[in-house]
Amino acid sequence: MPHLMTLLRRLPGPITASLMAGLVASLISGCVAYPYPYTYAQPMPATPSRFDRAWDAALGAAADAGVQVGVADRSSGQINGVKAGAAVSIRLQTLADGSVQVAFNAPNSLETSPTLNERWLAAYNRRMGR
Repeated sequence: MPHLMTLLRRLPGPITASLMAGLVASLISGCVAYPYPYTYAQPMPATPSRFDRAWDAALGAAADAGVQVGVADRSSGQINGVKAGAAVSIRLQTLADGSVQVAFNAPNSLETSPTLNERWLAAYNRRMGR
């Protein structure tokens, strides 16, 4: 520090003033004023609609039962697939009271004990938490 003071004494007044102003400005710019801490409210996790839960369960249950899904159109509520050569259709429909009606149909399935319908229904209920 003594060398700096000696150097500053040898410089003309305006240059010394400019250097001192720059030194003060750099020291002040290093200071940061942090805002008052604010706790953000965490948004509630979005819960899926009844239809979304039923749709996901129906699609998953089809996979669990071994159905190879060919078409899954959420907007129309229609899932179509094949299991051992038999056509399978699953239809979901939201009713006026907000509940969801789910229909499973595999008329040409030759599976017995349990039938394909029973296997799909058990998988669907398991996925729905029933």
